[in-house]
Amino acid sequence: MTAVVLQQVSRWFGNVVAVNDVTMTIGPGVTGLLGPNGAGKSTLIHMMAGFLAPSSGTVTLDGEPVWQNEQIYRRIGLVPEREAMYDVVTGRQFVLANAELHGLPDAAAAAARALATVEMTDAQDRDISTYSKGMKQRIKMATALVHDPPVLLLDEPFNGMDPRQRLQLIDLLRAMGAEGRTVLFSSHILEEVERLADSIQVMVAGRHAASGDFREIRRLMTERPHQYTVRSSDDRALAAAVIADGSTSGVELIKDGAAVAGSADLGAAGLQVQATDYARFIRLLPQVAARQGIRLYDVVPADESLESVFSYLVAR
Repeated sequence: MTAVVLQQVSRWFGNVVAVNDVTMTIGPGVTGLLGPNGAGKSTLIHMMAGFLAPSSGTVTLDGEPVWQNEQIYRRIGLVPEREAMYDVVTGRQFVLANAELHGLPDAAAAAARALATVEMTDAQDRDISTYSKGMKQRIKMATALVHDPPVLLLDEPFNGMDPRQRLQLIDLLRAMGAEGRTVLFSSHILEEVERLADSIQVMVAGRHAASGDFREIRRLMTERPHQYTVRSSDDRALAAAVIADGSTSGVELIKDGAAVAGSADLGAAGLQVQATDYARFIRLLPQVAARQGIRLYDVVPADESLESVFSYLVAR
């Protein structure tokens, strides 16, 4: 079983800690590395690929250290997030050069297979400078696949792809995971991870926040307290009704953009609600409003950014 193992791995750049004491195992199948931008995902992938040394801890592939182990590169394919490429060569020349660098016995045939796999055969003789961002992503994918590695590491691979290209790549990665390859891809978009990953590793601010399958991660996110901004035809009456319902831990009236606890000002401009039972709150809020004869104008999540969701996972 091919597995990448990180044991108490940290990486810092001067006084900045990019990855902090991360321990995880990435095995066969498709794993999603999920987290907001700046969470340390790229740094972690570069250490897994052997292009960046850990400041502390170890990264191994099947028990062998990855850093300064040239032979490991034959077993790893990397798709970096950066677009920097050799624009003056064609797609075919770029993939062929990578095949030759790997010392493949029939580099031309390997390059042709990789280009066909990512559906770039028709555009293979065009200069890379003429490619769209999605096409450049596919050429990078072809270079990562040209030597047929058992481990594939992809950093935000769906960036710049149109819907058809995304579906094609999703199908390709699923097939590779089903073959028993170890596939890791990073994303800050929960829906991408849901559609593709067998397991999920969550990173926040350089720390390993959670792991499991999608249902486990979604349950952790759903069960966290949720904040909503609510505007209605009678905010004070709605506040009293919501508090009585029991699905919230706090309700505050908003005045001039600021929440005012216990405000008696009838000119308050909405409510800030802390829902501890998310499912019950979103189901019963319209029912409570209807019983009181209150019209709801807005019900807006106030803390639905990935940063706030993942920060909750870290603080658990």
